[in-house]
Amino acid sequence: MKGTRKTNPVLVALISDLKKAERETGSAIWRDIAVRLEKPSRNWAETNLSRLERYANEGETILVPGKVLAAGSISKKLTVAAYSFSAAAAEGIEAAGGKAVSIRDLMAENPKGSNVRIMR
Repeated sequence: MKGTRKTNPVLVALISDLKKAERETGSAIWRDIAVRLEKPSRNWAETNLSRLERYANEGETILVPGKVLAAGSISKKLTVAAYSFSAAAAEGIEAAGGKAVSIRDLMAENPKGSNVRIMR
């Protein structure tokens, strides 16, 4: 059976940069995220605001290797990094005093990936 490749050049570049960051810093979190993003998009994580509210602690940095959706509400101040956000989810996170950033931005501001929690 023939395998398929990712065709989105932005996604391919992100996966490549994540692997490069892992080699340079020795931080396994970036390799883990790259491997998860290489899987079919139907297997990516889809996390709702209600799940962030339930399982994340105040002030934490959460990384979602997929999409953050707006179901539910959030009252905690979190930094959430994801491949993509629904418009309402990004607004909800920022309304609670948090930040919604891309994975690339998180990788730039925290190259070691320390104190980052992965949520599926």
